[in-house]
Amino acid sequence: MDRPSALQRGLALARGWCRAAFTLDTRSLAAFRIGLGLILVADCVLRFRTFHLMFAADGLFPPDVLRGFQGTAAKWSFAFLSGSPWCGGAVLAAEGLCGAWLISGAQSRVAAVAAWLAVVSVVRRTEPATNAGDALLMCLLFWSMFLPLDGGWTLHRRGRAKPVAAVLSVASAALVLQLAAVYLAAGLAKCNPTWLSGDALAYALSIHDHGNSLGMRLSGIPWLTRPLTWLVLATELLGPALLLAAPSARVRAALAAVFILFHVSVWTTMWVGLFAAVGIVAWLPIVPAGVWNALTGPRHASERASLGRPASLACGTALALAAISFLHGRGCLGSGPLATPLRQLVLALGLEQDWPMFGQVAEQEQWVYGAATLADGRVVDLLRQGRPLERERPTGGFASLGTHRWHKLFWVMPREECRVFAAPTAAALARDWDARHGPAERVQSLELRFAMRRESPDGDQALKDILLAAWPERAPDGRGNLDRLLEASASPGGTAPGINR
Repeated sequence: MDRPSALQRGLALARGWCRAAFTLDTRSLAAFRIGLGLILVADCVLRFRTFHLMFAADGLFPPDVLRGFQGTAAKWSFAFLSGSPWCGGAVLAAEGLCGAWLISGAQSRVAAVAAWLAVVSVVRRTEPATNAGDALLMCLLFWSMFLPLDGGWTLHRRGRAKPVAAVLSVASAALVLQLAAVYLAAGLAKCNPTWLSGDALAYALSIHDHGNSLGMRLSGIPWLTRPLTWLVLATELLGPALLLAAPSARVRAALAAVFILFHVSVWTTMWVGLFAAVGIVAWLPIVPAGVWNALTGPRHASERASLGRPASLACGTALALAAISFLHGRGCLGSGPLATPLRQLVLALGLEQDWPMFGQVAEQEQWVYGAATLADGRVVDLLRQGRPLERERPTGGFASLGTHRWHKLFWVMPREECRVFAAPTAAALARDWDARHGPAERVQSLELRFAMRRESPDGDQALKDILLAAWPERAPDGRGNLDRLLEASASPGGTAPGINR
């Protein structure tokens, strides 16, 4: 009998590696489906708290301003079909309903398609207030459309078909590679002096960066944050390598546990919106069959599900586009511009691969406040539910704004390309406040300001206070500013807004 050639042995090894690296247990995919559904329901409920401000045509993101900011029709959204609030409400309600549909497990592929359409519509309608968690959620839902998510824990009666125990397909490979790409890009973006020195985590845990009250306390313990900084960097760089290079059941179980605990830690110490929850759910498909066998007993089904040829071709094409986007992403392997046709396709599919999370963390403190002078002469912070104004380091930092959406919006608003939302935001906040308060508390003037305190190399601290927007809006030649100043000065207990110290 002829011995297999080197090529045949190589192909056999490659096939064995692919089976080990990209085969996913359908119970893990079922847990993944339920997790995605819970996130969609929670996101829908949380977004409805600020629905009018975020989705109305006269809110923070007027459609014409938003479309100009996005600069391409490839960033589509069903919420753009009409400027009426009902359209935004419809897509937001659809997100919650699709989340419940996913949880049920009924017609899971159709549910995943509907959920992806709804989430992309919601995210694109509120793009300036979204973060990496929203982007990752879109990607996970896209690959879910090609996966059998109803392999367990469904509320509908299954047919006579024999249950599938595992899946090995282009889609399962895409989901694993997507997970590896996120952490590899984040780790590569962190290969800079701030992270290598061990200082980055302490800076990021400040309540005037992304930390909450617990994170702020931990940021003052250098013997703890310094080694944790290096541990985070090492984990993000080694985790993807181990996921792909050593795909044994024990390694996968350990990686899933480590990264789930990592995201639980992020959730408890930082103000990062959906990112921690999405990160936890993203690792559920990696849980190997042995874990479920220990919990629920082994499954007797042994068939592997695969995609048909058309679906495999579509998923493979999307995977190639995502790979190209990854290679051109910030903080990753390339920095050149992506060709316009390819970029349009990537954007249309919601598969942008830009994951430099916390790549650059500076030693600085940042905060935002809305100095509002009311009719009764009080000066309050409109961004903090009318608290007495604190111009420096407001208590609670960004976490005191109420939701992470506000945090993200004001974090990016000082950027030149995002300043277009400053004036609509100020006007919408003033209208919203007046609608909920009596004549004595009506807003007479409002200034949205962003402040940054950074320490210079010689130890001095420089405070930079930027006026983002004023309401009523100032005329280009400055007319109206003196009237506002005199009105504020004449009010009992009033102060002149807009004076930098």
